[in-house]
Amino acid sequence: MPHNPFLREPVIPFEVKKGRTVGDTLKAMADISFQGRCLGRALEVWQAALRDNATIFFGLAGAMVPAGMRRIIVWLIEHRYIDVLVSTGANLFHDLHETLGRKHYKGSAEVDDEALREKMVDRIYDTFADENEFRVLDGNIGHWAQKLGRHILSTRQFLNIAGRHFAAVSKEKGILVAAAEHGVPVYCPALADSSIAIGMVTDVEKGGGNKIIFDIMRDVRESAELAVNSKCTAVIYIGGGTPKNFIQQTEVTGPALPEARGKNMRGHRYALQITQDMPYWGGLSGCTFEEAVSWGKIQPGARMQTVHCDATIALPLLAQALADTDSAKLRKRIPKFDLPTPEIPNPMKSGRPLPPLRQNAKAK
Repeated sequence: MPHNPFLREPVIPFEVKKGRTVGDTLKAMADISFQGRCLGRALEVWQAALRDNATIFFGLAGAMVPAGMRRIIVWLIEHRYIDVLVSTGANLFHDLHETLGRKHYKGSAEVDDEALREKMVDRIYDTFADENEFRVLDGNIGHWAQKLGRHILSTRQFLNIAGRHFAAVSKEKGILVAAAEHGVPVYCPALADSSIAIGMVTDVEKGGGNKIIFDIMRDVRESAELAVNSKCTAVIYIGGGTPKNFIQQTEVTGPALPEARGKNMRGHRYALQITQDMPYWGGLSGCTFEEAVSWGKIQPGARMQTVHCDATIALPLLAQALADTDSAKLRKRIPKFDLPTPEIPNPMKSGRPLPPLRQNAKAK
């Protein structure tokens, strides 16, 4: 009987083994089917990027910090499983909230939201947060930013300064604090779409006189420059949205830079995304990597994997598998970036720490 090219790799039934690590579990799942196989292969893609010394861009969307993912992102930064972080402003606001010792709380989606409003409790599906605490943080961010003085900053510079400054009053390690400490640039292309911006604007309206002006074009150029100067690049997306598109465009912006002359910018070489969205709605969060090839954002023949799964399931398993397999040792070179950031005195170390602002009255 002639060999059938479609019947080469048999599905290997998953075998339960006592004491098996998460790393070994995901390796075995790469030989089963459906999203289990996708998750197992996602680990392989991440490890391949590490082995190839790729510069790894990590896009963070969705309410991941309120959902309990902050320490995972911190761990990925500290062990350099990621090199560049692009996040929504909301995740970074919630990161500062937890870094300063505040919490998010287990709640329920089956609740009277009007009753929550009366108690000044915000709901993110089944997770609760104290609105009064958020308003205090809004005020502290605005007051801190106003004390920085007049500067034109990229979001990366602003967030690096925030990470270094808030480390002085942090209760535990946060994403921005860890990124500043370990030289991982953080970009937030939609910073205005967050409570960080709300706090700064509120301070202005109260007469604080915030003087920060954001140079977002510097972010665009600088991130593209990082891609240009890399041997190759990998992308990992949690959700989609603005972080995903900002990272995708580094490979199409890069060729416009003078330093790209003579370099072959063909798109990201490795690509991994965890999403619950589907491509047929036309939205970016669900679009396939194959589609991105048509834009020149992903390299033809790139090693890529999409996992259709809740990120609060897939990301902890992938991170634990990276730890179990000691995957950091696969990498022979960790990218280092020489990115200028002005030295601005920390108003929180001046002997006059930021005061806790008065909580706003309950909404009527």
